[in-house]
Amino acid sequence: MVTLRRPPKYERSGPVLDPYQVVIRPLITEKATHLSERHNAYTFEVNPLVTKTEIKAAVETLFNVKVLDVRTQNRRGKMRRYRLKLGRMRNWKKAIVSLHEEYRIDFY
Repeated sequence: MVTLRRPPKYERSGPVLDPYQVVIRPLITEKATHLSERHNAYTFEVNPLVTKTEIKAAVETLFNVKVLDVRTQNRRGKMRRYRLKLGRMRNWKKAIVSLHEEYRIDFY
């Protein structure tokens, strides 16, 4: 008798991305610096297609740290004007990654 295995409930059907394709760049702003100094949380711009578990795995492999929590935001692109034409910047995804208290990431 052959038993069929059901796929996991939240399995992603898209392509498998490498860690450097998941994390696009760190976001270094006043608020991000405050988060990193006080709460040991770092902000990144990430690929809009990835999930929180993929972000966690990518940050752990790229920076050799232990991630406790990942929070994400889908940011809408702002309206911009170039001369007489009205355009729109692209939408992007932001991830706030909280690290274990023993670990730090040094961007400078």
